[in-house]
Amino acid sequence: MKTKTLISILSAFAITCTAPAQDWAKAKLEKSPRHIEWVKVKHDNREVNCSIAYPEVKDKATAVVVIHEIFGLTDWVRSVTDQLAEAGYIAIAPDLLSGAAPGGGGSVELGQDGARGAIGKLPPDQITADLKAVVDYVSKLPACNGKVAVGGFCWGGGQTFRFATNDKDIKGAFSFYGAVPTDQAAIERIHCPVYGFYAENDARITSSVPDAQQKMKKAGKVYDPVTYKDAGHGFMRAGEAPDASPANKKARDDAWVRWRNLLKKL
Repeated sequence: MKTKTLISILSAFAITCTAPAQDWAKAKLEKSPRHIEWVKVKHDNREVNCSIAYPEVKDKATAVVVIHEIFGLTDWVRSVTDQLAEAGYIAIAPDLLSGAAPGGGGSVELGQDGARGAIGKLPPDQITADLKAVVDYVSKLPACNGKVAVGGFCWGGGQTFRFATNDKDIKGAFSFYGAVPTDQAAIERIHCPVYGFYAENDARITSSVPDAQQKMKKAGKVYDPVTYKDAGHGFMRAGEAPDASPANKKARDDAWVRWRNLLKKL
């Protein structure tokens, strides 16, 4: 499958996501004792605005690049980086919509509705270049041990899997309810293990997992998907919201435990 076609599919799969107000996520960020800052990662003629969170540890840490949903770099995505930092990892979330807003702004200026409309117009090669630049940036930080993993949600989950086909240096890819690649040639380029996190009540995404398993097995790649019972699409965000359903809350909690355990093994 051509890259541009895959990008269109990723956007189409993500278009039905919903992201309600995230005041609770913003409140968590404001209470965090960890160091969180904004940085600009430059490459070619672009500047990618990124939010980075640092763990309170004495040794150098593994880094995780967090790829946002179709709604752009929201408070919830930034709160994920803080939670990863709490677990002992440097976590950086690039705003892949940097420069997409009128006047050169990004996700904040576009808002969630504007981000939904703009994200499908991002050039595939630009997305890859942005992510490569962020991986390079974070891997060279004095506090980083040189190991970098990538994880993403919904649209970002699909981009995580796609990025694994385009970067041989990342140590692991963690795709949360994102579209899967269907091009066998692209899958052959994957060098790291891919771990999937899927919702039972999300057939448009989860029904594609068996085909991905077959293609990954044929290519001799590691692909370990887990489907969370009774959970719905977006359970990582929905599961920690104040009005979370029991199924989404359990899926979110279980997935976090799994994610942390897998990161320890990188």
